[in-house]
Amino acid sequence: KDEAQKLNVNLSVHAPYYINLNSSEEGTRLSSQERLLSSTRLAELCKAKSLVFHPGYYGKGSPEDAFENIKKGITEVISTLKSERISVVIRPETMGKKSQFGSLEETLFLCREIDEIMPCIDFSHIQAREGKVSNYLDFYRILKKIEKKLGRTALENLHIHISGAEYNERGEVKHLDLKDSDFRYDEWVQALKDFDVKGMVICESPNQDTDAIMLKKLYHEK
Repeated sequence: KDEAQKLNVNLSVHAPYYINLNSSEEGTRLSSQERLLSSTRLAELCKAKSLVFHPGYYGKGSPEDAFENIKKGITEVISTLKSERISVVIRPETMGKKSQFGSLEETLFLCREIDEIMPCIDFSHIQAREGKVSNYLDFYRILKKIEKKLGRTALENLHIHISGAEYNERGEVKHLDLKDSDFRYDEWVQALKDFDVKGMVICESPNQDTDAIMLKKLYHEK
């Protein structure tokens, strides 16, 4: 916290990857909620503004059942956070594997249903999941959908993950550096500029610093 404030750097926290609020095992669901809570408490101590997490997997049930179970789990976590007066915003992430809960539509609908949460939009995950999403019109469609579903305020405080992605028919395989992928990051930057998006971008490329600096320069050149 002290170092971030000294350097004027905003922080976010990512919860453990092994959260599954739709597990068939009650113990797993409860431990997942506890991991969300403990991560959010740590985020509060660091004065981080956001806590990003992966909601869970569909399992053997329907996507509708997964939605309701995950919504219930998050709502219970929110209740505890309110009682502790924690101000960190928890953000379900759009997910890259088709076995995972977290399409763009599911994530936005979840955020409409639960007022206290906001999305983390991972563009490489959306690309991997849909097998496309790599040009200006795709990015425009995503940002327009966010604005329509959650309002302009969502674009004023957007949390984004970005990297290249290798993917197959099941979705994401692994992250790639942007220049090694088919992700048209120059058109992505232009879409962000055209929509006047504000918030935070986290680069998740294997060479994070290289891609982050490249994107920052490109953004300021537009």
